[in-house]
Amino acid sequence: MEITRVSKQTQKPSNSKPSSISSHFSTSTSLTDTTNGSHDFKISGYSLSKGMGIGKYVASDTFFVGGHLWAIYFYPDGKSTEDNGTYVSLFIALASEGTDVRALFELSLMDQSGKERHKVHSHFGRVLDSGPYTLKYRGSMWGYKRFLKRSTLETSDYLKDDCLLVKCTVGVVKSQTEGPKIYSISPPPSDIGQHFGQLLESGEGADLNIEVDGEIFLAHKLVLATRSPVFKAQLFGPMKDRDTECIRIEEMEASVFKALLHFIYWDVLPDMEDLGGLTTKWASSLMAQHLLAAADRYGLVRLRSLCEAKLCEDVAINTVATTLALADQHHCFQLKSVCLKFVALPENLKAVMQTDGFDYLKQSCPSVISELLECVARISEHSVISYGYRNETSLDGADMNGRRVKQRIY
Repeated sequence: MEITRVSKQTQKPSNSKPSSISSHFSTSTSLTDTTNGSHDFKISGYSLSKGMGIGKYVASDTFFVGGHLWAIYFYPDGKSTEDNGTYVSLFIALASEGTDVRALFELSLMDQSGKERHKVHSHFGRVLDSGPYTLKYRGSMWGYKRFLKRSTLETSDYLKDDCLLVKCTVGVVKSQTEGPKIYSISPPPSDIGQHFGQLLESGEGADLNIEVDGEIFLAHKLVLATRSPVFKAQLFGPMKDRDTECIRIEEMEASVFKALLHFIYWDVLPDMEDLGGLTTKWASSLMAQHLLAAADRYGLVRLRSLCEAKLCEDVAINTVATTLALADQHHCFQLKSVCLKFVALPENLKAVMQTDGFDYLKQSCPSVISELLECVARISEHSVISYGYRNETSLDGADMNGRRVKQRIY
């Protein structure tokens, strides 16, 4: 939708000068569009979910669209007592705080025969007489109490191997106003890192030799001191080393220091495969672990964050225990949380416990084992809750009839 406003200013003619009229025009445009996102929800063990009771549900994990969290609710025995379990119900709910969130929805029960005869209820692609649907508060829902008869569902191609597939698309309505476009010249991106990187590679003007694990590296004192508070204290502080022409770094491998030096000059992570021919994901993760410890040792906050992000992406059975120990020792709380959740998953826990890294974790960070047990307990509790053993009247929002109810969405 576009609304264009045009303003006009007119100068009145002066009595003392020849009359003249000058005009100034400006425009602005109001743009209203949707931010769309989809979520696939697989419901396994449909036959086991039957009989849990009218108004009880199976809930999807929350998903993020248009600045808000959402969740899908499936009621195997229906949502309304008046239907006496004849229908299954399907709803989408606002799962985060929000007021008057306007959105379009599409709920689809997927045909699993390959014929693509999906059962679809959608706001998209049609004219809406009353506009998008408005959700008043967290827990507000849109959907269908009588989505499909249970008898029809259980003899249809929607049900296969006792599983159902639900697809939900949400389009959150957003509006913004744009003024006139002003042409400008875009400057090139910063290349200071490239210049400093070339300074490292050439060694020109180097005034410091650094010995690490028997290998000598050339560097520039001012660059190191500018980038690292630890190097600044070591090279220029009151307690600086006596010999500032050559320093030795203990308890670090040469390849790790090479990566650290690369970041100090280039401001980017090095290619892990270039550091000693590391070609496996496991070896790359091991290098990121060592580099994170080095970053913390020398106060390189951005490098530490980059290593955390990489280790989060590379979490795996054979490395997660050592990564978890590292995260605890260096106070990397986000990385620690990711590792705890990964280990606590039922399909991962047993395999991780059989690794050498888990033995190291128990010995070096015994307090983490208690946190891991708490995480396992929370996941087990969430599995029970999300399978419908909470009554729907705990929602903090409103139902389809606008009645205020109190419920928290997990």
